[in-house]
Amino acid sequence: MTILYEDNHLIAVNKTCNEIVQGDKTGDTPLSETVKAYIKLKYNKPGEVFLGVTHRLDRPTSGVVLFARTSKALARLNEMFRDKSEMSVANQQSSIRKTYWAIVQGQPRLSESRLENYLIRNEKQNKSYITKPGTRDAKLAILTYKTLAVGERYSLLEVNLQTGRHHQIRCQLAAIGCPIKGDLKYGAHRSNPDGGICLHARSISLIHPVSRIPLTIEAPVPDDPLWQALCRM
Repeated sequence: MTILYEDNHLIAVNKTCNEIVQGDKTGDTPLSETVKAYIKLKYNKPGEVFLGVTHRLDRPTSGVVLFARTSKALARLNEMFRDKSEMSVANQQSSIRKTYWAIVQGQPRLSESRLENYLIRNEKQNKSYITKPGTRDAKLAILTYKTLAVGERYSLLEVNLQTGRHHQIRCQLAAIGCPIKGDLKYGAHRSNPDGGICLHARSISLIHPVSRIPLTIEAPVPDDPLWQALCRM
């Protein structure tokens, strides 16, 4: 486990594509429990360690995950993330910003663009689809991307979310003909050897929930030849 940031109220780690943030039906040890064990050992804490899960990453996604170490931080972070997910088109300001890097098949037609789609989630398939405005239960999804590097078969994109929808980046990039490498669910040609997808939560910027000081936490990209090659371009 790689610790990216730590203070009395927050702790951030660099999640790998094989880890889950919270426990699920697989029974695998979640990242939250690993972090608790780390805190308990490092600070010699008796009894149960408090750790609040503030947001999640899909299991096949890597990158920054932020946890709260105090109830005060958890309450304020929950409010910040809720405000981001419910942000309206007219008021696209948020005190928290997540930036993702993605390796996608091919190259986008535009080197940078803003994507707006209505998404609907299929619970049984655990998959989101683009649909028409006005469709029942559909939610507006907005992101911007720019191309950072272009290789022979793949491109590296930087993605900034303006809304937080289920599988938003995966679905919207696939819709422009650029599925994320390894993401079979959204049209990738083949899986990755590690079972993950090439979507990485590169950084998170926020106003610290207690100190109110601006904070940016950045996660190094996976130690993978393709990631490293595209990042050097």
